Amino acid sequence: MQNYRDFITIEPGKRGGKPCIRNMRITVYDILGWLASGMTNEEIVQDFPELTKIDIQAALAFAADRDHHLAHFRRNTPLPLRSSRSSPKLRLEQIQ
Repeated sequence: MQNYRDFITIEPGKRGGKPCIRNMRITVYDILGWLASGMTNEEIVQDFPELTKIDIQAALAFAADRDHHLAHFRRNTPLPLRSSRSSPKLRLEQIQ
């Protein structure tokens, strides 16, 4: 597959700046949601003929890369210290 960056575009005024497929209004998150709901690549392409299987692969590659970068960031960023006053603990009965 080609580099996913060739297929994923981000425009501030389109879909709230979310990553979209090839300047369309279909976001990476739309595709991930369809896949998570059980749709196959073939079903997605059939329902959205403007998409290709390569677009779906690009969405997955983008999501994997983003997750990899977030995990790296979390491992290398110390958590801020919080005082007990600034972050009150909820008791179980408060949640129910």
